Amino acid sequence: METNELLEERQGEVFSGIALDQQPFGKRFYIESYGCAMNFADSEIVASILEKTGYSVSTDYETADLILLNTCSIREKAEQTVRARLKNFNAIKREKPETLIGILGCMAERLKKKLVDEEKLVDIVVGPDAYRSLPALIEEAETGQKVVNVLLSREETYGDIQPVRLDKRGISGFISIMRGCDNMCSFCVVPFTRGRERSRNPFSIVEEAKALDKMGYKEITLLGQNVDSYKWEEKMEGQTATTNFAQLLEMVALVNKNIRIRFSTSHPKDITDEVLFTIAKHENICNYIHLPVQSGSNIVLERMNRGYTREWYLEKVKRIREIIPDCGISTDIITGFCGETDGQHQETISLMDEVQFDMAYMYYYSERPGTLAARKYLDDVPEEIKKSRLTEIIDAKAKSSTGNNEKDLGKTFKVLIERVSKKSDDDLCGRNDQNKIVVFPKGDSKPGDYVDVEITKITPQTLLGKIVKQYPSTN
Repeated sequence: METNELLEERQGEVFSGIALDQQPFGKRFYIESYGCAMNFADSEIVASILEKTGYSVSTDYETADLILLNTCSIREKAEQTVRARLKNFNAIKREKPETLIGILGCMAERLKKKLVDEEKLVDIVVGPDAYRSLPALIEEAETGQKVVNVLLSREETYGDIQPVRLDKRGISGFISIMRGCDNMCSFCVVPFTRGRERSRNPFSIVEEAKALDKMGYKEITLLGQNVDSYKWEEKMEGQTATTNFAQLLEMVALVNKNIRIRFSTSHPKDITDEVLFTIAKHENICNYIHLPVQSGSNIVLERMNRGYTREWYLEKVKRIREIIPDCGISTDIITGFCGETDGQHQETISLMDEVQFDMAYMYYYSERPGTLAARKYLDDVPEEIKKSRLTEIIDAKAKSSTGNNEKDLGKTFKVLIERVSKKSDDDLCGRNDQNKIVVFPKGDSKPGDYVDVEITKITPQTLLGKIVKQYPSTN
Protein backbone atom coordinates (compact mmCIF):
# COMPACT_ATOMS: atom_id res chain seq x y z
CA MET A 1 0.00 0.00 0.00
CA GLU A 2 1.26 3.45 -0.87
CA THR A 3 1.86 6.42 1.41
CA ASN A 4 0.71 9.70 -0.14
CA GLU A 5 2.53 12.99 0.39
CA LEU A 6 0.34 14.03 3.28
CA LEU A 7 0.73 10.64 4.94
CA GLU A 8 4.51 10.74 4.43
CA GLU A 9 4.53 13.80 6.66
CA ARG A 10 2.80 11.78 9.36
CA GLN A 11 5.45 9.05 9.66
CA GLY A 12 6.16 8.71 13.36
CA GLU A 13 3.02 10.65 14.25
CA VAL A 14 2.07 10.46 17.89
CA PHE A 15 -1.45 9.35 18.67
CA SER A 16 -3.27 12.27 20.28
CA GLY A 17 -6.91 11.32 19.96
CA ILE A 18 -9.34 12.52 22.60
CA ALA A 19 -9.76 9.73 25.10
CA LEU A 20 -13.24 8.36 25.54
CA ASP A 21 -12.90 8.13 29.29
CA GLN A 22 -9.82 9.97 30.56
CA GLN A 23 -8.45 8.64 33.83
CA PRO A 24 -5.86 11.20 34.94
CA PHE A 25 -4.56 8.99 37.77
CA GLY A 26 -4.54 5.76 35.79
CA LYS A 27 -1.98 4.30 33.42
CA ARG A 28 -1.07 6.09 30.22
CA PHE A 29 -0.16 4.81 26.76
CA TYR A 30 1.82 6.40 23.94
CA ILE A 31 1.68 5.28 20.26
CA GLU A 32 3.82 6.25 17.28
CA SER A 33 2.70 5.05 13.83
CA TYR A 34 4.75 4.29 10.72
CA GLY A 35 4.00 2.93 7.27
CA CYS A 36 0.81 2.91 5.26
CA ALA A 37 -2.64 4.27 6.05
CA MET A 38 -3.69 0.82 7.29
CA ASN A 39 -1.16 1.12 10.14
CA PHE A 40 -2.56 4.51 11.16
CA ALA A 41 -6.06 3.02 11.15
CA ASP A 42 -4.81 0.10 13.26
CA SER A 43 -3.41 2.54 15.86
CA GLU A 44 -6.95 3.90 16.22
CA ILE A 45 -8.20 0.36 16.93
CA VAL A 46 -5.43 -0.25 19.49
CA ALA A 47 -6.24 3.05 21.21
CA SER A 48 -9.88 2.00 21.51
CA ILE A 49 -8.91 -1.37 23.04
CA LEU A 50 -6.55 0.25 25.55
CA GLU A 51 -8.98 2.95 26.60
CA LYS A 52 -11.62 0.33 27.35
CA THR A 53 -9.12 -1.30 29.75
CA GLY A 54 -8.55 1.91 31.68
CA TYR A 55 -5.59 3.47 29.90
CA SER A 56 -5.56 7.13 28.90
CA VAL A 57 -3.53 8.62 26.09
CA SER A 58 -0.23 10.43 26.52
CA THR A 59 1.53 12.52 23.88
CA ASP A 60 4.84 12.36 25.76
CA TYR A 61 6.60 9.00 25.90
CA GLU A 62 8.61 10.06 28.95
CA THR A 63 5.41 10.14 31.03
CA ALA A 64 3.86 6.98 29.58
CA ASP A 65 3.59 3.61 31.31
CA LEU A 66 3.26 1.84 27.97
CA ILE A 67 5.14 2.89 24.82
CA LEU A 68 4.00 1.34 21.52
CA LEU A 69 5.44 1.55 18.02
CA ASN A 70 3.11 0.56 15.20
CA THR A 71 5.58 -0.58 12.56
CA CYS A 72 6.08 -1.27 8.87
CA SER A 73 8.28 -3.88 7.14
CA ILE A 74 7.67 -2.86 3.54
CA ARG A 75 11.03 -1.13 3.16
CA GLU A 76 14.31 -1.44 5.03
CA LYS A 77 14.39 2.29 5.83
CA ALA A 78 11.19 1.99 7.89
CA GLU A 79 12.72 -0.77 9.98
CA GLN A 80 15.87 1.27 10.56
CA THR A 81 13.78 4.23 11.75
CA VAL A 82 11.88 2.04 14.21
CA ARG A 83 15.12 0.54 15.58
CA ALA A 84 16.49 4.04 16.21
CA ARG A 85 13.32 4.96 18.12
CA LEU A 86 13.58 1.79 20.24
CA LYS A 87 17.02 2.89 21.40
CA ASN A 88 15.55 6.24 22.50
CA PHE A 89 12.77 4.49 24.39
CA ASN A 90 15.17 2.09 26.09
CA ALA A 91 17.01 5.07 27.53
CA ILE A 92 13.75 5.94 29.30
CA LYS A 93 13.36 2.33 30.42
CA ARG A 94 16.76 2.43 32.13
CA GLU A 95 15.49 5.31 34.25
CA LYS A 96 11.99 3.81 34.69
CA PRO A 97 12.34 0.00 34.51
CA GLU A 98 8.59 -0.49 34.98
CA THR A 99 7.89 1.19 31.62
CA LEU A 100 6.71 -1.34 29.05
CA ILE A 101 7.78 -1.10 25.40
CA GLY A 102 5.82 -2.85 22.68
CA ILE A 103 6.07 -3.39 18.94
CA LEU A 104 2.88 -3.66 16.90
CA GLY A 105 2.21 -4.38 13.24
CA CYS A 106 4.16 -5.87 10.37
CA MET A 107 7.67 -5.56 11.82
CA ALA A 108 6.43 -7.25 14.97
CA GLU A 109 5.44 -10.34 13.09
CA ARG A 110 8.60 -10.47 11.00
CA LEU A 111 11.24 -9.80 13.68
CA LYS A 112 9.58 -11.16 16.80
CA LYS A 113 12.40 -13.45 17.93
CA LYS A 114 15.18 -10.98 17.13
CA LEU A 115 13.52 -8.10 18.98
CA VAL A 116 12.65 -10.09 22.11
CA ASP A 117 15.27 -12.79 22.57
CA GLU A 118 18.39 -11.53 20.83
CA GLU A 119 18.34 -7.75 21.05
CA LYS A 120 16.07 -7.58 24.12
CA LEU A 121 14.66 -4.23 23.00
CA VAL A 122 10.98 -4.81 23.74
CA ASP A 123 8.64 -6.41 26.30
CA ILE A 124 5.58 -6.95 24.09
CA VAL A 125 5.32 -8.02 20.45
CA VAL A 126 1.84 -8.06 18.87
CA GLY A 127 1.01 -8.81 15.25
CA PRO A 128 -1.76 -7.10 13.22
CA ASP A 129 -4.36 -9.79 13.95
CA ALA A 130 -3.73 -10.03 17.71
CA TYR A 131 -4.60 -6.58 19.07
CA ARG A 132 -7.52 -7.92 21.12
CA SER A 133 -5.00 -9.84 23.23
CA LEU A 134 -3.14 -6.66 24.25
CA PRO A 135 -4.77 -6.26 27.72
CA ALA A 136 -3.83 -9.83 28.71
CA LEU A 137 -0.33 -9.47 27.26
CA ILE A 138 0.24 -6.21 29.14
CA GLU A 139 -0.86 -7.84 32.40
CA GLU A 140 1.62 -10.68 31.84
CA ALA A 141 4.43 -8.30 30.82
CA GLU A 142 3.95 -6.39 34.08
CA THR A 143 5.19 -9.52 35.88
CA GLY A 144 8.50 -9.30 34.02
CA GLN A 145 7.72 -11.75 31.24
CA LYS A 146 8.47 -11.08 27.57
CA VAL A 147 5.23 -11.72 25.67
CA VAL A 148 4.51 -12.38 22.01
CA ASN A 149 1.33 -12.93 19.99
CA VAL A 150 1.75 -12.76 16.23
CA LEU A 151 -0.79 -15.38 15.25
CA LEU A 152 -2.51 -14.61 11.96
CA SER A 153 -6.25 -15.01 11.61
CA ARG A 154 -8.61 -16.04 8.82
CA GLU A 155 -11.49 -14.13 10.43
CA GLU A 156 -10.26 -11.06 12.34
CA THR A 157 -11.40 -7.71 10.87
CA TYR A 158 -11.99 -5.65 14.08
CA GLY A 159 -15.33 -4.74 12.50
CA ASP A 160 -17.05 -4.46 15.90
CA ILE A 161 -14.52 -2.01 17.38
CA GLN A 162 -15.23 1.70 17.14
CA PRO A 163 -11.80 3.34 16.59
CA VAL A 164 -10.62 6.33 18.59
CA ARG A 165 -9.79 8.76 15.81
CA LEU A 166 -6.25 9.98 15.21
CA ASP A 167 -7.41 13.05 13.31
CA LYS A 168 -8.91 15.01 16.18
CA ARG A 169 -9.60 17.88 13.77
CA GLY A 170 -12.44 15.85 12.27
CA ILE A 171 -11.41 16.31 8.64
CA SER A 172 -10.28 13.00 7.15
CA GLY A 173 -11.00 9.54 8.57
CA PHE A 174 -9.91 6.02 7.63
CA ILE A 175 -12.14 2.95 7.50
CA SER A 176 -10.51 -0.46 7.05
CA ILE A 177 -12.81 -2.55 4.85
CA MET A 178 -10.63 -5.67 4.63
CA ARG A 179 -7.35 -7.08 5.86
CA GLY A 180 -4.56 -9.17 4.39
CA CYS A 181 -3.55 -9.89 0.81
CA ASP A 182 -3.64 -12.97 -1.43
CA ASN A 183 -1.60 -11.63 -4.34
CA MET A 184 1.86 -12.91 -3.33
CA CYS A 185 3.91 -10.36 -5.27
CA SER A 186 7.43 -11.71 -5.05
CA PHE A 187 8.93 -8.55 -3.50
CA CYS A 188 6.29 -8.02 -0.79
CA VAL A 189 6.12 -9.14 2.86
CA VAL A 190 2.46 -8.16 3.41
CA PRO A 191 0.93 -11.64 2.85
CA PHE A 192 3.32 -12.99 5.49
CA THR A 193 2.83 -10.18 8.01
CA ARG A 194 -0.91 -9.53 7.54
CA GLY A 195 -2.18 -12.91 6.37
CA ARG A 196 -4.87 -13.86 3.86
CA GLU A 197 -7.61 -11.59 2.60
CA ARG A 198 -10.83 -11.28 4.58
CA SER A 199 -13.54 -8.65 4.21
CA ARG A 200 -15.67 -6.83 6.79
CA ASN A 201 -19.43 -6.93 6.93
CA PRO A 202 -20.55 -4.05 4.66
CA PHE A 203 -23.18 -2.90 7.14
CA SER A 204 -20.55 -2.42 9.87
CA ILE A 205 -18.57 -0.31 7.39
CA VAL A 206 -21.61 1.83 6.61
CA GLU A 207 -22.29 2.29 10.34
CA GLU A 208 -18.69 3.44 10.85
CA ALA A 209 -19.12 5.90 7.96
CA LYS A 210 -22.31 7.20 9.60
CA ALA A 211 -20.42 7.65 12.87
CA LEU A 212 -17.75 9.70 11.09
CA ASP A 213 -20.48 11.77 9.44
CA LYS A 214 -22.08 12.42 12.83
CA MET A 215 -18.68 13.51 14.18
CA GLY A 216 -18.42 16.05 11.36
CA TYR A 217 -15.76 14.41 9.20
CA LYS A 218 -15.51 15.76 5.65
CA GLU A 219 -13.67 12.88 3.97
CA ILE A 220 -13.53 9.09 4.31
CA THR A 221 -10.85 6.83 2.85
CA LEU A 222 -11.71 3.13 2.50
CA LEU A 223 -8.61 1.04 3.14
CA GLY A 224 -7.40 -2.36 2.10
CA GLN A 225 -4.24 -3.95 0.74
CA ASN A 226 -6.32 -4.55 -2.39
CA VAL A 227 -9.76 -2.96 -2.09
CA ASP A 228 -10.91 -4.36 -5.42
CA SER A 229 -10.77 -7.85 -3.90
CA TYR A 230 -13.39 -6.86 -1.31
CA LYS A 231 -16.11 -9.50 -1.19
CA TRP A 232 -18.68 -10.19 1.51
CA GLU A 233 -20.94 -13.22 1.28
CA GLU A 234 -23.90 -13.87 3.52
CA LYS A 235 -26.45 -16.69 3.53
CA MET A 236 -29.99 -15.36 3.36
CA GLU A 237 -33.06 -17.56 2.98
CA GLY A 238 -31.07 -20.38 1.47
CA GLN A 239 -29.31 -18.07 -0.99
CA THR A 240 -25.95 -16.35 -0.91
CA ALA A 241 -26.00 -12.54 -1.02
CA THR A 242 -22.74 -11.02 -2.23
CA THR A 243 -21.45 -7.46 -1.82
CA ASN A 244 -18.50 -6.48 -4.01
CA PHE A 245 -16.33 -3.37 -3.81
CA ALA A 246 -18.37 -1.35 -6.32
CA GLN A 247 -21.53 -1.98 -4.32
CA LEU A 248 -19.81 -1.13 -1.04
CA LEU A 249 -18.41 2.06 -2.54
CA GLU A 250 -21.91 3.17 -3.49
CA MET A 251 -23.31 2.27 -0.07
CA VAL A 252 -20.72 4.49 1.63
CA ALA A 253 -21.15 7.32 -0.88
CA LEU A 254 -24.87 7.42 -0.12
CA VAL A 255 -24.29 8.00 3.62
CA ASN A 256 -23.87 11.74 2.95
CA LYS A 257 -23.33 13.28 -0.48
CA ASN A 258 -21.28 16.07 1.19
CA ILE A 259 -18.62 13.65 2.43
CA ARG A 260 -15.80 12.93 0.00
CA ILE A 261 -14.99 9.26 -0.53
CA ARG A 262 -11.54 7.98 -1.44
CA PHE A 263 -10.07 4.48 -1.45
CA SER A 264 -6.69 2.82 -1.45
CA THR A 265 -5.19 0.67 -2.88
CA SER A 266 -6.29 -0.87 -6.20
CA HIS A 267 -4.54 -3.77 -7.88
CA PRO A 268 -4.52 -3.33 -11.67
CA LYS A 269 -5.62 -6.90 -12.34
CA ASP A 270 -8.71 -6.62 -10.13
CA ILE A 271 -10.24 -3.17 -10.70
CA THR A 272 -13.48 -3.52 -12.68
CA ASP A 273 -15.62 -1.42 -15.00
CA GLU A 274 -18.34 -1.60 -12.35
CA VAL A 275 -16.06 0.25 -9.92
CA LEU A 276 -15.20 2.84 -12.57
CA PHE A 277 -18.86 3.46 -13.44
CA THR A 278 -19.67 3.80 -9.72
CA ILE A 279 -16.99 6.49 -9.36
CA ALA A 280 -18.34 8.31 -12.40
CA LYS A 281 -21.92 8.09 -11.07
CA HIS A 282 -21.34 9.70 -7.66
CA GLU A 283 -20.00 13.24 -7.43
CA ASN A 284 -18.65 12.71 -3.91
CA ILE A 285 -16.45 9.73 -4.92
CA CYS A 286 -13.14 11.32 -5.86
CA ASN A 287 -11.93 10.94 -9.43
CA TYR A 288 -8.63 9.48 -8.38
CA ILE A 289 -7.17 5.97 -8.56
CA HIS A 290 -3.88 4.75 -7.22
CA LEU A 291 -2.88 1.99 -9.66
CA PRO A 292 0.57 0.56 -8.85
CA VAL A 293 2.38 -0.63 -12.00
CA GLN A 294 5.79 -1.37 -10.34
CA SER A 295 7.56 -1.89 -13.71
CA GLY A 296 7.06 -1.30 -17.42
CA SER A 297 8.83 -4.52 -18.43
CA ASN A 298 6.86 -7.73 -18.98
CA ILE A 299 9.87 -9.79 -17.94
CA VAL A 300 10.19 -7.90 -14.66
CA LEU A 301 6.42 -7.95 -14.07
CA GLU A 302 6.43 -11.73 -14.44
CA ARG A 303 9.38 -12.00 -12.05
CA MET A 304 7.45 -9.79 -9.61
CA ASN A 305 4.37 -12.08 -9.97
CA ARG A 306 2.11 -9.11 -10.68
CA GLY A 307 -0.46 -11.01 -12.75
CA TYR A 308 -0.65 -8.61 -15.73
CA THR A 309 1.43 -7.40 -18.66
CA ARG A 310 2.52 -3.93 -19.73
CA GLU A 311 -0.05 -4.02 -22.55
CA TRP A 312 -2.85 -5.06 -20.22
CA TYR A 313 -1.99 -2.24 -17.80
CA LEU A 314 -2.02 0.37 -20.57
CA GLU A 315 -5.44 -0.87 -21.70
CA LYS A 316 -6.72 -0.52 -18.12
CA VAL A 317 -5.47 3.08 -17.97
CA LYS A 318 -7.18 3.76 -21.30
CA ARG A 319 -10.43 2.32 -19.93
CA ILE A 320 -10.22 4.46 -16.79
CA ARG A 321 -9.88 7.60 -18.90
CA GLU A 322 -12.75 6.56 -21.16
CA ILE A 323 -15.14 6.22 -18.22
CA ILE A 324 -13.68 8.96 -15.96
CA PRO A 325 -12.05 11.49 -18.33
CA ASP A 326 -10.61 13.75 -15.60
CA CYS A 327 -9.42 10.93 -13.34
CA GLY A 328 -6.14 11.48 -11.52
CA ILE A 329 -3.90 8.40 -11.72
CA SER A 330 -0.92 7.71 -9.49
CA THR A 331 1.33 4.68 -9.26
CA ASP A 332 4.09 2.85 -7.41
CA ILE A 333 7.36 2.01 -9.16
CA ILE A 334 10.22 -0.20 -7.99
CA THR A 335 13.46 0.18 -9.90
CA GLY A 336 16.46 -2.11 -9.74
CA PHE A 337 14.47 -5.28 -9.12
CA CYS A 338 16.32 -8.59 -9.38
CA GLY A 339 17.84 -9.09 -12.83
CA GLU A 340 16.52 -5.79 -14.23
CA THR A 341 18.53 -4.74 -17.28
CA ASP A 342 19.00 -1.22 -18.53
CA GLY A 343 16.66 -2.02 -21.42
CA GLN A 344 13.95 -3.16 -18.99
CA HIS A 345 14.47 0.00 -16.95
CA GLN A 346 13.97 2.04 -20.14
CA GLU A 347 10.67 0.19 -20.69
CA THR A 348 9.50 1.58 -17.34
CA ILE A 349 10.50 5.09 -18.41
CA SER A 350 8.62 4.70 -21.71
CA LEU A 351 5.50 3.46 -19.90
CA MET A 352 5.65 6.51 -17.63
CA ASP A 353 5.94 8.75 -20.69
CA GLU A 354 2.92 7.06 -22.24
CA VAL A 355 0.65 7.10 -19.19
CA GLN A 356 1.65 10.56 -17.90
CA PHE A 357 1.01 9.81 -14.23
CA ASP A 358 -0.09 12.66 -12.01
CA MET A 359 1.84 11.28 -9.05
CA ALA A 360 4.14 8.38 -8.35
CA TYR A 361 5.76 6.79 -5.31
CA MET A 362 9.17 5.65 -6.44
CA TYR A 363 11.73 3.44 -4.72
CA TYR A 364 14.70 1.32 -5.56
CA TYR A 365 14.40 -2.36 -4.68
CA SER A 366 15.09 -3.33 -1.09
CA GLU A 367 15.18 -7.10 -0.55
CA ARG A 368 12.86 -8.23 2.24
CA PRO A 369 13.79 -11.51 3.94
CA GLY A 370 11.26 -14.31 3.58
CA THR A 371 9.74 -13.09 0.30
CA LEU A 372 9.66 -15.19 -2.86
CA ALA A 373 12.15 -12.81 -4.50
CA ALA A 374 14.61 -13.25 -1.62
CA ARG A 375 14.34 -17.04 -1.92
CA LYS A 376 14.31 -17.33 -5.70
CA TYR A 377 16.23 -14.40 -7.22
CA LEU A 378 19.59 -12.77 -6.78
CA ASP A 379 19.53 -9.11 -5.76
CA ASP A 380 22.12 -8.42 -8.43
CA VAL A 381 21.60 -4.78 -9.47
CA PRO A 382 24.36 -2.70 -7.80
CA GLU A 383 23.12 -0.02 -5.43
CA GLU A 384 24.73 2.82 -7.41
CA ILE A 385 22.84 1.68 -10.54
CA LYS A 386 19.59 1.41 -8.54
CA LYS A 387 20.05 5.00 -7.37
CA SER A 388 20.92 6.22 -10.86
CA ARG A 389 17.81 4.56 -12.32
CA LEU A 390 15.67 5.98 -9.53
CA THR A 391 16.89 9.46 -10.41
CA GLU A 392 15.83 8.92 -14.03
CA ILE A 393 12.41 7.70 -12.91
CA ILE A 394 11.96 10.70 -10.62
CA ASP A 395 12.88 12.98 -13.52
CA ALA A 396 10.34 11.26 -15.79
CA LYS A 397 7.64 11.63 -13.15
CA ALA A 398 8.48 15.32 -12.64
CA LYS A 399 8.18 15.89 -16.39
CA SER A 400 4.74 14.25 -16.63
CA SER A 401 3.49 15.90 -13.44
CA THR A 402 4.58 19.31 -14.70
CA GLY A 403 2.84 18.74 -18.03
CA ASN A 404 -0.36 17.59 -16.32
CA ASN A 405 -0.30 20.49 -13.87
CA GLU A 406 0.22 23.00 -16.69
CA LYS A 407 -3.12 21.84 -18.12
CA ASP A 408 -4.73 22.89 -14.83
CA LEU A 409 -3.64 26.55 -15.11
CA GLY A 410 -6.73 28.76 -15.11
CA LYS A 411 -9.02 25.96 -13.94
CA THR A 412 -11.01 26.10 -10.72
CA PHE A 413 -11.13 23.13 -8.32
CA LYS A 414 -13.12 22.35 -5.20
CA VAL A 415 -10.60 21.77 -2.41
CA LEU A 416 -11.01 20.34 1.08
CA ILE A 417 -8.62 22.32 3.30
CA GLU A 418 -6.53 19.93 5.40
CA ARG A 419 -3.83 21.99 7.07
CA VAL A 420 -1.63 25.07 7.11
CA SER A 421 1.05 25.00 4.40
CA LYS A 422 4.50 23.72 5.37
CA LYS A 423 6.17 26.76 3.83
CA SER A 424 4.03 29.61 5.14
CA ASP A 425 1.60 30.12 7.99
CA ASP A 426 -0.28 32.51 5.70
CA ASP A 427 -1.18 29.73 3.26
CA LEU A 428 -3.48 26.75 3.49
CA CYS A 429 -3.18 23.36 1.83
CA GLY A 430 -5.61 20.69 0.68
CA ARG A 431 -6.38 18.31 -2.15
CA ASN A 432 -8.69 18.53 -5.11
CA ASP A 433 -10.84 15.72 -6.49
CA GLN A 434 -7.84 14.26 -8.37
CA ASN A 435 -5.78 14.14 -5.16
CA LYS A 436 -3.45 16.95 -6.24
CA ILE A 437 -1.98 19.17 -3.55
CA VAL A 438 -3.33 22.75 -3.78
CA VAL A 439 -1.81 25.68 -1.85
CA PHE A 440 -3.40 29.14 -1.53
CA PRO A 441 -3.60 32.20 0.77
CA LYS A 442 -5.83 31.44 3.75
CA GLY A 443 -8.04 34.54 3.80
CA ASP A 444 -10.92 33.78 6.16
CA SER A 445 -10.79 30.01 5.53
CA LYS A 446 -9.63 27.26 7.89
CA PRO A 447 -8.90 23.52 7.84
CA GLY A 448 -12.10 21.56 7.32
CA ASP A 449 -13.65 24.13 4.94
CA TYR A 450 -14.44 23.50 1.30
CA VAL A 451 -13.32 26.23 -1.09
CA ASP A 452 -13.11 26.73 -4.84
CA VAL A 453 -9.54 27.60 -5.84
CA GLU A 454 -8.50 29.08 -9.20
CA ILE A 455 -5.06 27.80 -10.24
CA THR A 456 -2.61 30.60 -11.08
CA LYS A 457 0.79 28.88 -10.80
CA ILE A 458 2.17 25.35 -10.74
CA THR A 459 5.18 23.33 -9.66
CA PRO A 460 5.82 19.66 -10.54
CA GLN A 461 4.28 18.65 -7.18
CA THR A 462 1.78 21.38 -6.41
CA LEU A 463 -1.00 23.59 -7.74
CA LEU A 464 -0.96 27.19 -6.48
CA GLY A 465 -3.94 29.51 -6.60
CA LYS A 466 -6.47 31.80 -4.93
CA ILE A 467 -9.85 31.23 -3.31
CA VAL A 468 -12.76 32.28 -5.50
CA LYS A 469 -15.58 30.73 -3.48
CA GLN A 470 -16.10 29.69 0.13
CA TYR A 471 -18.70 26.97 0.83
CA PRO A 472 -20.88 27.18 3.94
CA SER A 473 -20.22 24.59 6.61
CA THR A 474 -22.35 21.45 6.27
CA ASN A 475 -22.12 20.58 9.97
